[in-house]
Amino acid sequence: MAEPGARTLLLIDNAPAQIRLITALAGREGWRASVARDPVTALDLLKSRDGSGISAIILDQIVPGDDLMELITTMRERRPTLPVLVLTGSSSPVQAVAAMRAGASDYLVKPVAPERLMQALRNVTAAAAWQQELTPLSEKMPAVLDFDAMVGTAPPFRTALARAAKAARGHGNLLIEGERGTGKEMLVRAIHAASPRVRAPFRILNIAAIPQASLASVLFGHEQGAFAGAFERHVGALQASDGGTLVLNEIDHLPPDVQTQLAQVLRDGRVRPIGSPHGFHLDVRVIATSHLPLIDLATTGNFNDDLLGVVSATVIAVPPLRERHGDIVALARHFLARIAAEPGLRQLGITDGALTLLAGYDWPGNVRQLQAVLFRAAVFCDGNALTEQDFPQLAELVGEGDRGGQPTERGGVDIFTSDGHLRSLEEVEADVIRLAIGHYRGRMSEVARRLGIGRSTLYRKLADLGMDNTV
Repeated sequence: MAEPGARTLLLIDNAPAQIRLITALAGREGWRASVARDPVTALDLLKSRDGSGISAIILDQIVPGDDLMELITTMRERRPTLPVLVLTGSSSPVQAVAAMRAGASDYLVKPVAPERLMQALRNVTAAAAWQQELTPLSEKMPAVLDFDAMVGTAPPFRTALARAAKAARGHGNLLIEGERGTGKEMLVRAIHAASPRVRAPFRILNIAAIPQASLASVLFGHEQGAFAGAFERHVGALQASDGGTLVLNEIDHLPPDVQTQLAQVLRDGRVRPIGSPHGFHLDVRVIATSHLPLIDLATTGNFNDDLLGVVSATVIAVPPLRERHGDIVALARHFLARIAAEPGLRQLGITDGALTLLAGYDWPGNVRQLQAVLFRAAVFCDGNALTEQDFPQLAELVGEGDRGGQPTERGGVDIFTSDGHLRSLEEVEADVIRLAIGHYRGRMSEVARRLGIGRSTLYRKLADLGMDNTV
């Protein structure tokens, strides 16, 4: 029997293993799953007395093409406010657009990470309708792989890009910190694309999506028969990335014992698979990401000090969107241009009123959330430009009094403070140097040439401005 207050999830699926997985994950979020193994059973259940207690639907793509869209439409006609999450093996944006137009609230590509699925369920639990609009949609467009394509001129963002561009040309480990949705993985890919290891192995591990009991084996590998269930030899991610780059997303999710092992492996440059009598030499660059500051976790004893020291040769802090409001207009135009290039969508303009509305929101989901909202608005827009009317729930959140004046697109470096006074030459010069380092991807000779100064002068200015350790 469900716990008092438990919400009921209708899972339309016919794969036993996936049913068990989703049922277990939903249970963590307080959901009780009711399973229908075919669309007819699902529609009958929705019409029944028990169906009135269903709060959300997860629909695996067990029916093809147009039949899937018809099923979504039928379910939404019967229960207009019921969120429908589509789970599919295809990453096609055409299918994403079609599913959303039919009434889907979100579109998840298999194999979906447990955290991603649980976050989607959290989003649909909110009573307010606007939260459906602001749901972070899943895989939309290919990731940006170039520093030049990363939009933003806010000083904290340019500092992050400058540090990343400079670090990309080296071989040391990196730690990238920032809230979820700020673009950490996009920055990781840009670093890899500009690094000397660009043609070497490149692997990304999403630590939070891997069962903790399997992490040691996934990272270090194991020999056949090393433990119960080890039916064959497995090469770990570290050894498989030898000579290249291994990205450890959400490294703070590593269990303490694995943190200790990993710190030792990275310090020694040698990994020994579980059950192996000997180890292997490694040349791996590790890029770790975390949405929490690891120094704070280490201070409270929740992260290994040795591992922090190994992975944080360079630390890059990606600022949240609320700290770079001046970039929102440029980001909106950038995302609309990319959305227009997707199959099934078209080029749309955006009015000043809509831009002002976007600039008036704090975006707790950061850049990813802004992209999701624009994508959803573009899917349903019938006109040639997005207006305030295309963001009705956002308009309720922001309100008339919080929108300020007309939006502005910042280009280059700000020379005025927020109260209208000129900034000091030292501050402006520091911003120009940061912007140049980011723009020219850390190529310091090119930076010096473009600024019209010698390399020695550039490095002296970095030291004088206290930037030698900050970019």
